[in-house]
Amino acid sequence: MNKPLLAALATLAVTGFGVAPAAASPAAPTVRAVTFAGTVSLSNCSGSVVRLPASEDDDPALVMSNGHCLETGFPAAGEVVVDQPSSRTFGLLNASGTRVGTLRASKIAYATMTDTDVSLYQLTSTYAQIRGTYGISPLTLNDTHPAAGTAITVVSGYWKRTYACNVDGFAYRLKEGEWTWKDSVRYTSACRTIGGTSGSPVVDNATGKVVAVNNTGNEDGGRCTDNNPCEVAADGTVTVREGINYGQQTYQIPACFGLDSKLDLSRSGCVLPKP
Repeated sequence: MNKPLLAALATLAVTGFGVAPAAASPAAPTVRAVTFAGTVSLSNCSGSVVRLPASEDDDPALVMSNGHCLETGFPAAGEVVVDQPSSRTFGLLNASGTRVGTLRASKIAYATMTDTDVSLYQLTSTYAQIRGTYGISPLTLNDTHPAAGTAITVVSGYWKRTYACNVDGFAYRLKEGEWTWKDSVRYTSACRTIGGTSGSPVVDNATGKVVAVNNTGNEDGGRCTDNNPCEVAADGTVTVREGINYGQQTYQIPACFGLDSKLDLSRSGCVLPKP
């Protein structure tokens, strides 16, 4: 997982990585169009204020991060957290990455590390209240599967920096320690995400919509161990890609929420794991 910060801080101290904006590349003009507006910083991770395609202005707003970023610790394999009270706070960022306010959760609407690695907090504020107070709109979750080759940007509210690359492909299963995730997004090598980027929205540069949530990477070539996920093909073949990072797709999420941003895991088309 991209959560541990001590290793990331050590890397920054030695290399200066993350102190300045990423080096210019041929894709830089497109990347600059993706801003920090709507992203948030957590105490140990990144996240974003997100809306569903059918969300309305007066719906309670949602913040998305990783399941492994929960304040209660990592959910066990097979565990699903639903409607758990929470008063966690999030630092809301504007387009330039400046913290402009603090948002507060009312509950953890949904969280798991089974099949995917996601947490969704319901806030005490509506989308309209956030826009009215801070002039910031939420990011929209795309409800279709992304395509290989898509130009993407991982936007970290914790580090206030971005990582630009492309969708390299998809891992049938991604196994890390006791957890297994399905159909994970594999990034091309340019997205060298680090600790603290966990929970960052992965934005499709062309549409501005969120297609995944950043969550892990193989740090030192280990095989299917913590911080060293491996890819497992449908036939059981295991592939280790040292230095490659991954995110979990989010197109499945909208089908599991109804009116007023209310979670309903029994809705038609909802495939998120159930408690």
